[in-house]
Amino acid sequence: MCREGDEAQDDCGSREEWTLLFWTSLAVIVPVIITLWCSAQRSKRKTHMKDFFRKSKHGWHYTDLFNKPTYCCVCSQHILQGAFCDCCGVCADELCLRRADRSLSCKEIVAPSGRDGAMEHRWVRGNVPLASYCAVCKQQCGTQPKLCDFRCVWCQTTVHDDCMDSLADADVCDLGEFHSLIIPPHYLYRVNKLRRRHPDEYSKLGSSCGSGWTPVLVLANTRSGNNMGEALLGEFRTLLNPVQVFDLSELTPSKALQLCTLLPPGSVRVLVCGGDGTVGWVLDAIDTMKLKGQDQFIPRVTILPLGTGNDLSNTLGWGAGYAGEIPVEQVLRNVLDAEVVKMDRWKVQVASKGLYFRKPKVLSMNNYFSVGPDALMALNFHTHREKTPSFFSSRIINKAVYFLYGTKDCLVQECKDLDKRIELELDGERVVLPSLEGIIVCNIGYWGGGCRLWEGMGDEPCPPTRLDDGLLEVVGVFGSFHCAQIQVKLANPVRLGQAHTVRLVLKSSKMPMQVDGEPWAQGPCTITITHKTQALMLYHSAEQTDDDDDESIPADIKEYLQFA
Repeated sequence: MCREGDEAQDDCGSREEWTLLFWTSLAVIVPVIITLWCSAQRSKRKTHMKDFFRKSKHGWHYTDLFNKPTYCCVCSQHILQGAFCDCCGVCADELCLRRADRSLSCKEIVAPSGRDGAMEHRWVRGNVPLASYCAVCKQQCGTQPKLCDFRCVWCQTTVHDDCMDSLADADVCDLGEFHSLIIPPHYLYRVNKLRRRHPDEYSKLGSSCGSGWTPVLVLANTRSGNNMGEALLGEFRTLLNPVQVFDLSELTPSKALQLCTLLPPGSVRVLVCGGDGTVGWVLDAIDTMKLKGQDQFIPRVTILPLGTGNDLSNTLGWGAGYAGEIPVEQVLRNVLDAEVVKMDRWKVQVASKGLYFRKPKVLSMNNYFSVGPDALMALNFHTHREKTPSFFSSRIINKAVYFLYGTKDCLVQECKDLDKRIELELDGERVVLPSLEGIIVCNIGYWGGGCRLWEGMGDEPCPPTRLDDGLLEVVGVFGSFHCAQIQVKLANPVRLGQAHTVRLVLKSSKMPMQVDGEPWAQGPCTITITHKTQALMLYHSAEQTDDDDDESIPADIKEYLQFA
C-alpha cells in the first residue's frame, strides 16, 4: 500500500512538472511567435507602403505617431498612425490613404496661369501650422479640436472656415513672402511651350515673375552632420516649388544644376545643405557647367552648414553648424539679404615619384590642404566612418572621435621630422623649415572647426587675407598638441608665408594628406597648388551691436565688402 501511494505521488509530481513545463514553454514561445508575426507584417506593410509612395504624385511620409494633433483630410478623424505629404501638407490615416491619393491633388510643379495671367490659390483644409493667423480677422487658426480652417500651399496664407467668403482676392495667389525665391508653375509651363530655347527668352519670361526675382535651388545631402537633411527637404518643399528641392543621395549636383539653364541668366541662387565636402561637390559641378559653355547660367552659392567642421560656412558668415535653432523661413530671408562675393578655387596636382607614365592626381581645393597630424586625424576618422557609418551620425560624436585621435597622436607622434622628409617652395623660392610635424595651406579664414589660423591670437602683425586675392596662406604646426593649443587660442602657428603657387616635395616614406577634409596616405611625390578659378558665393552679414561690430565680420570679408 505504501509503495502504491508513493507511485501515485510520483505520478502526480511528474504530471505537475510537465504541466509547469508546458505552460512555461507556452509563455515563452507564444510571445516570440506573435513578435515574429508582427515584425513580418510590419516589414510587409513597409515594403507595400514604399512601393505605393514611389508611384504616388504626393511626397508621402509614413509615421507611427504625429508630433501634434492631426486630422485625416478624408474622414476628418483624429489620427495617430498615417502619412503626410511634405509638399502640400495633406494628412491621411492608413485606411484613407489610397482615397486621399486619388481625390486630393498635390502641388502642381508645372501648370498654366489663370485667364487673367494671375495664379490661383491652392487650398488644403485642416492641420494648419501652429501659431498661424487668419488673413481676414487676424485671429489664430487651427485652435479647434477638429479638421478646420484652410492654408494655401503656395503663399502659406491661412483663413478660418467662416472667413473664407470675406477674403479679398480669394482667387489670386501672390506666392507670399518668398515669391522672389519660388519658381511659379506657370513659368515652367511657358518654358515648355517655347519654340526657341534662348537666354533672352528666359529673361522675358522671368520679368513676368516680378522685379528682383532670384529663384533658389536647394541641394541637400541627407548624410551630412546630424542627419537633418531629410527633414529640411520636407520643409523646403512646403515653402517652395518641389521642383526646386533636390536630394543629393538620389540625384547628382550636375543633373540638379541643369535647371539653372532654364532660368534667366545670373538670377539663380543655390542653397547647399551639407558640410564643406558637399559644397565642394556642388562647386565642381559648377565648373563642369563652365566647361560646357554655360557660364552665363552660373549660380551664386550659399550654405546651410550640416557637416562637422563647416569652416567655409563660418568664413562666409553662415555659422559653424545648423541644428534647427532658426526656422527655415529665416534661412530663406537670410538668403534674400546675402551679398555676392568671389572666392578663389585651387588645383592640387599630386605627381607620385617614379610613376612617370601615370597621370598626376588632380583635386580641387576650396578650404585648405594639409600634410601632418591634422590630416592623420582626418584619415583615421574617415577609415573608421567607412567601416561603421551609423556610429558617426552626430556632430558631437564626430568631434569627440577627432579629439581621441588627436590625443593618441600626441603620444605616438607619427609625423615627426617632417622638415627632413619634405621640401617647401613658395612662388619658386625654397623655404627653410623649422622642426615641424605638419604644414597647412589655407585659402579661407577658418580652419579646424572654427579657428582663425592665419591671424592666430592677434598678438603678432600679419598681412591681411582675402578670399579673392589669388594668394594662399602657409603655416606650420609642431604636432597634435600644438594644433589643440592653436584651436583654444593658447598658441600661434608658424607663419611660413603667402604665395600664388605652392610646391611641396615629399622625398621619402608615406605621409597622411588631406584636401578639404578628404584624406589619403601618400608616398613620395610632388604636390603643386595653383589657382584654378573663382566661384560666386553669398556672404551673410549677421546683425551686429556697436560693441561687437568689428569682431563679428572676418577681416577678409570686411575688406572685400568695403572695396568690392
